[in-house]
Amino acid sequence: MYARRRHAYFAMMGTCLVLFVLAWAVVRLWSVPVAVGMCVVAMVIPPLAAVVANRRGPEDRWWDDPSGDPKSDEWWDELDGKKRHQ
Repeated sequence: MYARRRHAYFAMMGTCLVLFVLAWAVVRLWSVPVAVGMCVVAMVIPPLAAVVANRRGPEDRWWDDPSGDPKSDEWWDELDGKKRHQ
């Protein structure tokens, strides 16, 4: 799942860069308002890409879910103060 989110993030950021570069390298020669509109669209993409990249999927492990490794879970529980070290 992480790889899928990472691919989506890079695709969205690539689209953002392409829009920005095309707006000011090509489109502005014919229409400055369209170039500005493209930049506005490009401006909205990075926050959405961050949300997509950081979204937790239903199968993703949350920070306090047990990992299945008893030694690791015991260590994290001790670190979090859930269990006392004997």
